[in-house]
Amino acid sequence: MRATDEALIELRFLTANERAGISGRETEIHSSILGTASAQLDEYFKGDRRDLSVPLYLGSTPFMQEVWGALMNIPYGETRRYGEIAASIGRPKAARAVGMACNRNPVALFIPCHRVVGANGNLVGFRGGVDIKEKLLALERSTMYSSQVKD
Repeated sequence: MRATDEALIELRFLTANERAGISGRETEIHSSILGTASAQLDEYFKGDRRDLSVPLYLGSTPFMQEVWGALMNIPYGETRRYGEIAASIGRPKAARAVGMACNRNPVALFIPCHRVVGANGNLVGFRGGVDIKEKLLALERSTMYSSQVKD
């Protein structure tokens, strides 16, 4: 994760090699934003939180900002197709461009691009890998009805 003092600017998934290289090392958190983001992610992965909410800095095009705004409206545990997102922002023929905006999402999970699926409902295209996308959706579906989950 990377952040300024005011906003989260990047969250990415590590490759297996990167994870192996940092195992056993502790990460120091030097920003209140990173501390809050880290705590929220811990709660999310434990199934205790549905909505991740820290200030985000998303330097990007207006189109990407529009797509990412639409992704923020996908309810926890649900999915939408790329074409549905395109239609929701008034650009029904822009499904591929929506896919590219999802791929360029710098703060996965905080902007839930893992909730977007292919036209046939298959899990496709996720920067962290389709296997992680599948696990994230399974986590959300398994905790959807828990009354203890924080919003």
